[in-house]
Amino acid sequence: MSYKSIGASMALGTSNRACLTIAAELAERFHARVIGMAATTLPAPLYYTDGSYGAEFLEREGAGLRQSLVHAEAEFHHALDGRIKTAEWRDSLTIAKDFIPAQARSVDIVVTAAQGEGDSDPYAMASPSDLVMGAGRPVLIVPPSATWLDLRRILVAWKDTRESRRAVADALPLLQKAEEVTVAEVCDALSEPAASERANDVAAWLARHGVAASAITKEDTNTPENLETIASDMGAGVIVAGAYGHSRLRQWVLGGVTQHFITRPSRCVLLSR
Repeated sequence: MSYKSIGASMALGTSNRACLTIAAELAERFHARVIGMAATTLPAPLYYTDGSYGAEFLEREGAGLRQSLVHAEAEFHHALDGRIKTAEWRDSLTIAKDFIPAQARSVDIVVTAAQGEGDSDPYAMASPSDLVMGAGRPVLIVPPSATWLDLRRILVAWKDTRESRRAVADALPLLQKAEEVTVAEVCDALSEPAASERANDVAAWLARHGVAASAITKEDTNTPENLETIASDMGAGVIVAGAYGHSRLRQWVLGGVTQHFITRPSRCVLLSR
């Protein structure tokens, strides 16, 4: 298994440096193509403006939106030119939160920036939560400080669920390139023997796929802080985890650990659902 096609989810009106840096490096490691994806449109209420002023307004605003897509495409090609042999650009004057997850059908993994404060315009960007919950592909969340993809040590944040199993399978190409992989399950004292058995099962499965993995358990609550501590202690450059959430009134309600990884990751995080 390998990544042959990588999607870069672009946000408009802001720098995509970290996202594109990691997407380019991932493509270099796997000799993959990169597809840049962006979309934007006017918020629906603006379409109700009528008369000649309304027509002029829509034309002016539409020209601005098209220009923002041109700028994003230029940033994409500038970041990848000379590094990636095959790069493709896709954009649309439509709602980003719908367009970009749909384009994930063409890629093996989507790379996107962590969601910062105020980054919530579904018309101009697909948020990491939209991608994680709707793309049907693993999503690599990139913190704004990222300058390279450190695959030397990877932490698998294990929880015995479908989402975690999916995440480990989706991350296998990354795990196979790591020097050290640790499968960690956070549990209470009473369930530690069962947790240890589960973590060792996962490590053994990874070993059969050429991944040198060890297993540990930590007696505590399953919080982002505990997982970050484990990752820091082992010097992990990437965390692999299942994503948890559900839809409520057309918005995603995410679990606490998933929300942390989407909004405040201290290192790259691969999430699958």
